[in-house]
Amino acid sequence: MQDKNQKIITRFPPSPTGPLHIGNVRTALFNYFFARQNGGQFIVRVEDTDKVRSKKEYELGMLDSLKWLGLSRDGQLWHQSERVEIYKKYLRKLIDEGKAYVSQETEGDNKEVIRFKNPNKVVTFTDLIRGEISFDTTELKDFIIARNINEPVYHLSVVVDDFQSGVTHVIRGDDHVSNTPRQILIGEALGVPRPVYAHLPLILAKDRSKLSKRKHGQSVSLDYYQKLGYLPGAIVNYLSLVGWNPGTDKEIFTIDELIKTFDITQVQKGGAIFDPVKLDWLNKEHMKRLPKNTINKEIYNRLKNNDIISKSEKINDKKFVEKISETIFNHISKWGDIDTMTGEGELSYFFEEPQYEAEKLLWKESSPDISKKHLMWIINQLDKIQNDSFDSADTAKNLIFDYATENGKGEVLWPLRLALSGKEKSPDPFTLIYILGKSESISRISNAIKKL
Repeated sequence: MQDKNQKIITRFPPSPTGPLHIGNVRTALFNYFFARQNGGQFIVRVEDTDKVRSKKEYELGMLDSLKWLGLSRDGQLWHQSERVEIYKKYLRKLIDEGKAYVSQETEGDNKEVIRFKNPNKVVTFTDLIRGEISFDTTELKDFIIARNINEPVYHLSVVVDDFQSGVTHVIRGDDHVSNTPRQILIGEALGVPRPVYAHLPLILAKDRSKLSKRKHGQSVSLDYYQKLGYLPGAIVNYLSLVGWNPGTDKEIFTIDELIKTFDITQVQKGGAIFDPVKLDWLNKEHMKRLPKNTINKEIYNRLKNNDIISKSEKINDKKFVEKISETIFNHISKWGDIDTMTGEGELSYFFEEPQYEAEKLLWKESSPDISKKHLMWIINQLDKIQNDSFDSADTAKNLIFDYATENGKGEVLWPLRLALSGKEKSPDPFTLIYILGKSESISRISNAIKKL
C-alpha cells in the first residue's frame, strides 16, 4: 500500500524497436495525466536491451513524439542498456540469498541461465482499474530472470528500475497483467516496495481485433497520424477518450483540462475501439479553434507543395488564397486532406483553366442550345455587377438562384458548375464565382459556350 504522503511517480518505458504505437501513446498520456494531477513526476525509461532490434532513430523519434504531444518528462532519461552492472548486483544478491540459482541449460548461445526460485504461493494485488486480482504462481515454476549474469530479462530489470527510480504507480496495458505476479515475487525477494498497479484495456480495431502492425499496417503508429496532418491536441484529446470518459457530455478537451478531469478509476475494463471517424471529427473541432491566420498559413504551405499550383501566379495573391482557404477548410478534417486533394487534381481548377468534354456541360437530356441560353443569361447578369461587389458567394447566389429555380436548378446550375470547375463535384457555383472573381468567371463561362 502506498504512503499517502509519498510523491507519486509514474513511468513510460518504450522499447525503441519501431515507431511509437498509438496504444503506447495512450499509456503515456494516462501516466502523464495521473502524475501531473497529483503533483508528481512523469519519467521516461528507454528499454533498449534488445540489441538487435533497438535503434537510435526509433528512440529519437519517440522522444520527439512525446514532445510534439506536449508531454514533458521529469529527471534524467533512463536507458536500460547502461544499467547492466546494476542489474548484476541484484542478480548476485538473489543468488547469494538462495532466491535464484544458475541452471545448466542451453538457451540460444548461452549454456546456463539464471532462474528465480519460485516460493509457489498465491499473489494478490489491487488493480486501480480491475480491482482485486489473485494468481497462483505455482504454474510459473522457476522462471528465468537472466540469460546469463550479463543479460537480465525484462522481469528483473523492470523491478529494479521501478524501485531505483521511485515509481509508485505502474500504469500499463492489460497485456502485462500476466507479468505482474512474476514482478511482485521478484520485488518481494529483493525487499523493495510494491508499486500500485493499473492495467489499461487494449485498443482494438472495429472488428475487435488487437491493433497490430502486422494486420493494420502503419495506421497503428503515431507518426502515421502526424504525417496525415492531425493536430497533437486532437490526438491527445481522442486517445484520452479511448477507454475512459469524464462522465459528462463534454468531448473537447485541452491537455490541461484532461489533467484536471482524468480519473483513472473510471477507465473501463473491456477493450476500447479505435474509431478513425471520431478522430477526424475531434481533429476538425480542434482545427476550428485555431487562429484564422494559422489556418490560412497552413493551407498556403500545403498548396505550395503542389507542382502545378506552385507555378501559378494566383498562389501569391493573398486575397485569393484567403478566399480559397475558407472553402478548402470547410472540406477537410486534417491538413493531409489538402495533400490528397491537390494530388488528385481536385483543386487545380482554381489555378488553371479547367479541361473537360463539351458533353459534360449538358444536364441529363438537356440540349446544347438550352445550356447555351442559360450560360449567356448568367454572363449578362454578371456583366452588370461591379467587380468590388463580389464580397461573398451570396452576391452571385442572389443574382442567379431565382432564375435557376424558375428554369430548373439542374438545367442552370449544372452547366455553370462544369464551366467554372470542369468537375462534377466541386464547391457550389456561387462560391466558385466568388473565389474566381467576375472577370475569370465570365471568361470560363464564355469558353463553355464556345464548346457547346
